[in-house]
Amino acid sequence: MTIFDELKERGLLAQLTDEEEIKELINNGKATFYIGFDPTADSLHVGHFMALCLMKRLQMAGNKPIALVGGGTGMIGDPSGKTDMRKMLTKEDIAHNCECFKKQMSKFIDFSDGKALIVNNADWLLDLNYVEMLREIGPHFSVNRMLTAECYKQRMERGLTFLEFNYMIMQSYDFYVLFQKYGCNMQFGGDDQWSNMLGGTELIRRKLGKDAYAMTINLLLNSQGKKMGKTESGAVWLDPNKTSPFEFFQYWRNVADDDVIKCLKMLTFLPIEEIKKMESWEGSELNKAKEILAFELTKLVHGEEEANRAMESARSIFSAGDSAGMPTVELTDEDLTDGVIDILAILQKSELVPSRGEGRRAIEQGGVSVNNDKITDTKLTFTKKELEGDGIIVRRGKKNYKKIIIK
Repeated sequence: MTIFDELKERGLLAQLTDEEEIKELINNGKATFYIGFDPTADSLHVGHFMALCLMKRLQMAGNKPIALVGGGTGMIGDPSGKTDMRKMLTKEDIAHNCECFKKQMSKFIDFSDGKALIVNNADWLLDLNYVEMLREIGPHFSVNRMLTAECYKQRMERGLTFLEFNYMIMQSYDFYVLFQKYGCNMQFGGDDQWSNMLGGTELIRRKLGKDAYAMTINLLLNSQGKKMGKTESGAVWLDPNKTSPFEFFQYWRNVADDDVIKCLKMLTFLPIEEIKKMESWEGSELNKAKEILAFELTKLVHGEEEANRAMESARSIFSAGDSAGMPTVELTDEDLTDGVIDILAILQKSELVPSRGEGRRAIEQGGVSVNNDKITDTKLTFTKKELEGDGIIVRRGKKNYKKIIIK
């Protein structure tokens, strides 16, 4: 099976500008491709995971990845598939986030000996002369055509700022620069980026009279329609200090039944034939497939030792109530008031809920337990003595656990 056939078999491909040309390039290791990452936080998250896995697959087949960190585009909002403009970051924040991205990407991509590149579009975007940019790039973009793009149509009723309107031009210019500077002939991205990506291929054709190609990957959604990597308590990060290996493992161990095979195909490097055998699994076998998924992805991000530890911890929790390896929140005397702390404060400090109000609703709906006992009293308190030693295990729903102790 060729790498192109494998990408199709795994359900990764959504839209392509020229299937035959793209197939020829990537099957023969002739693609120099880029994927963009906007540095809106100091860690990559599960939403970036599919892109990193795709880059790894294509590099293994002899193609050259370029990881484009959006230090320049990160200075403005990205309207693609979003209804609200993102918060603007300072230059210092963006620079710090870019450095964090580089370290995490190195776990997936081999950057040695020029096999891959990390570039920052701040290097060319921030020094552009506005008038020269208008003269050079402006004539190649039709406003009428831009307004037909889905990413902009969604914003028209609420209002679309000129700042955001420039995003397509900036992303297209990225591809144009990468094509000239690094021989980048292909752009990858999520299916929601299609209009922006077409802008780049068209700009190269108009300005240089040459062809470049674009290909989007399917966005991986769970069965409730939430974007991959989102939980009730926030995003699932690749940084172990933000999301522990155990929490990362548990996220994948608890994916919806309908999504298990899809995730195995798109994200793991298990042979496709092996995954197909799991398609008929049900009941306990399906739970085994979820464990395989969780182990393989935790191994990719955190290493085999942490993956084994997370799997053993998860098994022990469900079999014997053992809390070894469970993510732990350490409280101090300052967290107590008059020697006690209430359940709402514990839920909030452990980040199982974002607010006391949300904690109250979770309890009233029967979704909170302590040491496997369901909590119904929103005013329940715990003393320092109760939190010493092994502490308590607080659970919200079926997926989120935290061990609470006091120093």
